[in-house]
Amino acid sequence: MDALTNIVQTLCARITMANFKLHLPFQPAGDQPAAIAKLEEGLRKGLHHQTLFGVTGSGKTFTVANVIAKHDKPTLVLAHNKTLAAQLAQEYREFFPENAVHYFVSYYDYYQPEAYIAHSDTYIEKEAMINAEIDRLRHAATQALLTRKDVIIVASVSAIYGLGSPEEYEKVHVKIEKGSVENRAALIRKLVGIYFERTNADLNPGQVRAIGNSLEFMPVNERAIFRITFDGDVVSSIHQLDPVSRALMREPKSVFVFPAKHFVTSEEERLRAIEDIKAELEEQLAKFKREEKPLEAERIKRRTLHDLALIRELGYTSGIENYSRHFDGRAPGQPPHTLLSYFPHKKDGSADFLTVIDESHVTVPQIGGMYAGDKSRKDVLVEYGFRLPSARDNRPLRFEEFEERIGQVLYTSATPGPYERAHSEQVVEQIIRPTGLIDPELTVRPVSEGVRQGVALTHKGQIADFIKEAEIVIKRGGRALATTLTKQMAEDLSSFLREKGIKAEYLHSDVKTIDRIDILTNFRKGEFDILVGVNLLREGLDLPEVELVGILDADKEGFLRSETSLIQTIGRAARNVLGRVILYADVMTGSLDRAISETNRRRALQMAYNEKHGITPLTIKKEIHDIAASMRTEHQRTIDELLVLDTLAYKDDPKEFIKRKREEMAEAVEQLDFETAALIRDEIYKLEGTGPKARKPRTRRALSGA
Repeated sequence: MDALTNIVQTLCARITMANFKLHLPFQPAGDQPAAIAKLEEGLRKGLHHQTLFGVTGSGKTFTVANVIAKHDKPTLVLAHNKTLAAQLAQEYREFFPENAVHYFVSYYDYYQPEAYIAHSDTYIEKEAMINAEIDRLRHAATQALLTRKDVIIVASVSAIYGLGSPEEYEKVHVKIEKGSVENRAALIRKLVGIYFERTNADLNPGQVRAIGNSLEFMPVNERAIFRITFDGDVVSSIHQLDPVSRALMREPKSVFVFPAKHFVTSEEERLRAIEDIKAELEEQLAKFKREEKPLEAERIKRRTLHDLALIRELGYTSGIENYSRHFDGRAPGQPPHTLLSYFPHKKDGSADFLTVIDESHVTVPQIGGMYAGDKSRKDVLVEYGFRLPSARDNRPLRFEEFEERIGQVLYTSATPGPYERAHSEQVVEQIIRPTGLIDPELTVRPVSEGVRQGVALTHKGQIADFIKEAEIVIKRGGRALATTLTKQMAEDLSSFLREKGIKAEYLHSDVKTIDRIDILTNFRKGEFDILVGVNLLREGLDLPEVELVGILDADKEGFLRSETSLIQTIGRAARNVLGRVILYADVMTGSLDRAISETNRRRALQMAYNEKHGITPLTIKKEIHDIAASMRTEHQRTIDELLVLDTLAYKDDPKEFIKRKREEMAEAVEQLDFETAALIRDEIYKLEGTGPKARKPRTRRALSGA
């Protein structure tokens, strides 16, 4: 133990001198000190691939935070979904409150990619709904990378998709200094030149307006308004204001303003790109002529000339990203710029940052699968004349390109996959939890109709049994999870539970990002007692309140009931001292047998360690944070505040309350106060559980040569 204590003290001393300031809410314990020391030693030796093989609840994130603080380099943390990424970002912000921790995921709330289905001659237009708040967070992430060294970016696989050139993005920033000579009109033109939009209304991110002898703008990377006041042609003051109250936040002496879009192109480059696109169009038309494809030739000619006209006049067209290779000046087949391009690199071009791949058994295959799916869709569009061949170069990185662009890597998982096991030069095991918690007790029970312990089970025997066990847990204030095989089963089971008087919700991939996070937060708060889901319940969900996990149809061998999936699902009950798991199975599959054996192996090691050191297991205590708050718009936050105030009045007399709210909305419209009207409208939607439905992708028959 003395050796471990010395390691911890040494680490703390080194961390204090680093750019990263790790706030230690507790000292490393259990297997953590040894794991930290081994991983850091591996980084010092230059090991490229290392794996932290840590059981659920063993504090892998805390271990990695210690390693980041010591390694002292910008760090990319990759997660396989937005929900997990948001949770990790929140955890790293708690560990590094003085440093720049940012969240970088896809900014689409809804996305239907452009596609063509040849056998039915159906063309599907691209449709997307961009979440402005997530776009702001993306800009905050890239700007932090270009201006600081103490940066941690928690990202989804959006990190390997095309992004504008960091050189161009950084090159065209505008610096405004107090006392500098600057004409107001000229400064507005500069901001418009970096894609800010002029407005006379309330400011949104990426907008600028003129007011008297001042101008105000809102950057895309933060929630603040900057007011620049002029005395003639001199900047007399710079005020940073709260966007809602307009209270003075601070008076900086200077401010750097980055472009409002990641894709930045100079006028010279734009004209060159237009000529390159025209040349590629001529080549493609000649190809279709040789192949005797007049319909495809007419399609691509009409589409490209229309796009070029818009680019020439407006500088933009829908689907402009399909021409990104020409705007970037890349050669055919050359990979695009991505978030990885914004991280620091050494003089020889090699990566000078640390990459952490969380839940690597899922994230690594996900990274590897992105390119093929995108290429398949683009090939069809090119073949039938909807896109030029260069559209293929607007793509995610291939896996080997991703490998080339990252430096030293730490994989973290309770169930490392084949890739990590094959490539890791060191695998560090973290089995002992600092809290002394042991892996949950496992019970296998039948799925089908039968009799168990004198209780008759119906054909829905596993459901009846799970409800009975869950009610025991709920009575003492605990929560329960149930995992199903399909989304429909998850929805049906949650409805069935509610009919039985049990507060339950479902969670699966069709639920919007922010709604998913809200559901998890409310679950932890105890606003409902049972959460039903599919595979979203497996990896990385930190829910210490969960005492019971029911794995339905555990003997249905396949992806969702593989050894890896079962171990991950079992881990959801490993953060609570009362945690236990019921596996409903009529047949003992190979995956079940291996998962149970591995869990029992870990239990034996953990119990032996606790007995040797006199440790009494304790349930993990963790504050409940609203990790979705940073992704909500000001509009959404205002609605949430209104709901808190108005819900009781609504419950007293729903019809009268809604009638009064509709009158208030109409009055606001008459006064041209459309912002207030929109707030009242959306509050009504929330209270009534109504609102605009998700849109279906627009399709059309493609025979017209559209």
